[in-house]
Formats: sequence, C-alpha cells, structure tokens
Amino acid sequence: MAHPFIQQLLNGQTVEYKPLGEIAEFYGGLTGKSKTDFEQGNAKYISYKNIFDNIEIDFTNLETVKIADNEKQHEVKYGDILFTGSSETAEEAGMSSAVTTKFDEKIYLNSFSFGLRFHDDIKIIPQFAKYLFRCDSIRSEIIKTANGVTRFNISKARFKNITIPLPPLPVQERIVEILDKFTELEKELEKELEKELEKRKKQYQYYRDKLLSEEELEKSGFEWKCLGEVGELIRGKRITKKDLVENGKYPVYQNSLTPMGYYDKCNFSKNKTYIISGGAAGEIGFCTEDFWAADDCLIFNKLDALEKYVYYFLLTKQSYIYRQVKKASVPRLSKDAILKIKIPIPSLSKQGEIVEILDQFDTLTQSISAGLPREIELRQKQYEYYRNLLLTFD
Repeated sequence: MAHPFIQQLLNGQTVEYKPLGEIAEFYGGLTGKSKTDFEQGNAKYISYKNIFDNIEIDFTNLETVKIADNEKQHEVKYGDILFTGSSETAEEAGMSSAVTTKFDEKIYLNSFSFGLRFHDDIKIIPQFAKYLFRCDSIRSEIIKTANGVTRFNISKARFKNITIPLPPLPVQERIVEILDKFTELEKELEKELEKELEKRKKQYQYYRDKLLSEEELEKSGFEWKCLGEVGELIRGKRITKKDLVENGKYPVYQNSLTPMGYYDKCNFSKNKTYIISGGAAGEIGFCTEDFWAADDCLIFNKLDALEKYVYYFLLTKQSYIYRQVKKASVPRLSKDAILKIKIPIPSLSKQGEIVEILDQFDTLTQSISAGLPREIELRQKQYEYYRNLLLTFD
C-alpha cells in the first residue's frame, strides 16, 4: 500500500511498471582508445568519476579525448541515464547519473561505463529519473545484477530485467519539485553548519593569540628563551608504507598531521609536541597517545616548559613559524632554526592556567567539528528517507 501522500498525488491514476529492456536502449562507452588519445583530446567525454560522484552529470567537469572525423562512437544525449559498469564492491557498482542539461556539441562516454536511452514514447522526466535510479529500491535491484570476486561487473542481461515505475508526468514533476527543495535545504544547512564551525575556530584562534600575546603575558611576567634552552629536539625514524601494519597500535606521523598509517612499535610517548621540517615544514602537532614519528618530525622531549604550552604558542600568529616559515613560498625548517626559535616563558603555574583555558576552547571546537559531520549525516538520512518514500508507489 502506497503512503497516503503518494495516494493523494496519484489521485486515482495508475503507475505503470516496465522492465528496462522493453522501454530503453543500451549503449557502451568509448572503444579502441589508447592512453595517448586522452592526452591532447579534441572532444569532450564524461568520466567514470563524474557519474559515480553526481546524481546528475556535472558539465563543468568534462574531460577530453581524441576523436577522428570519421570515427564511430556512441554520443550522449539529453535525457540519457549513465551508469558505471563495475566497481570493487557490488554495493558501489552501477551507480547512476542523469543527463539533465541540454547541449549542442558532441559528448562521449567513458569506456568503463554504459548509457541507457528511453524510447521516444516513454514518458519520463530526466530530473525524475536521476532520483529514481538512486533510490534504495532500484539500487538494490541494480546491485543484484553485479557479479565478480575482486571486481564486480554489471550484467547487462540482468540489468534489462529491472522493472521501474512510470507514474504520470504531473506526479513526476511534483516529486522532482519536492526532492529538489530537499536537496536545496540540505545544501543550505551544510553551508550554515560550516559557517558556524568557521566562526568558532576564528573565535578560538583569537583568544589563543590574545592569551599568548606579550601584552597579556607581561601582566604576570615572562622571559624570552630559545627552544633549545627549554628542551631538546630528537629526530624520529623514517619508515616506508610497506612497513605499516594493518592492525598496528601506534599512529605514524611522517610529513603530515594526518597519520600515514599504523605501526606495531612506537618511538615516542604520548603528550608530545612535534614539528614537521620536511615537505610540510612548519606544521605542528600534539599527540595524546604513544606514536611513531618519522625523521622529518622533530620532537620535543624532556622540556622544562610545559609541552602543551609550547604547542599552543607555536600555533599563534606571533610565532616565528607562522610569521616566517608558513608564509614562505617554499617552507623550510632546519633543526638549528627550530632550536633558535624564541618563545615567551612565564611561570609553570601560568603556563598551566593558559593550557587549561585553551584545552577547554579546543574541546569545544573539536566537539563542534565532530558534530558537524554527524548533523549532516542525519540530514542526509532524513533526505534519503523521504526520497525513498516518494519513489515507492506500491
């Protein structure tokens, strides 16, 4: 039984169900192409990624291929539905994207994809089809047509047996109107949440820089010291990706603040500040768990100053790293340069007070950062729920 809202939309009208093989023709992507044909192309084509990533084709992101004047290749047309032909998992095979933009030039299709073109007498709006082929009920049928072991390929013979609903055109138009509005609202919400997060980050940076400014620190007293005076730098050990362990316990930091992977050993204990001196020179991290650091991460150890205090100051706009290293066209940071960086050192109690305040700000910012993807995910699920509801007619 259809949802009451769908019944109201139909108002007694019937919905036809037709197998794709009866109402559409299928065509393949580019054939006979070599690697050089894609280097300096004279014609545009739609890539696998363009189909996979978008519910409707992004015509601002087409790629080029060489096509001869007398060459016979299938051309994409307005209203076609394009599908990826294979994937590493069955769940991601046969992803669809509708051609909802009208165009005059010749545009072709990636060789790892295929197209579906409805017969002229089939009344289906491309904008409706873009939602239909991404709804759960049709996706589950598409997944059943994929077979393989390490790579799953769509079986065209099975695909043609997929049955789709064809509601009256006015019903299609109303469903598109509703779902387009949902999409618009979802995008607006994401923008607003991201703006809110950006405001909180700027607020946090403002108070961090203020707390660690000379003017503020002078109230309780401090002295300038080089980093080499308050601690030592110990260079880590570089490892390669093949050394990484799938179920490793310790994150590996190598020229990035994002772990390269995990290792079964650690060479530094938790709560250490590290400065990257290689390709991402000037990036500063603080690890709250035992970890492995590479040779391009210079690690503070046995500090007389608080580790976290040093970390927070090095992040400020008044630090040498921000003023000189991060703004350089080609960032460079040697061990000697790090040891000579000057940092204001107040009393340990004052350092602890500053760290406590900034930790609270950081926790608040991180909670918002973590909540943002969660909130977006919930809205996407809500959107998917209504999309599936609006596309279920029995």
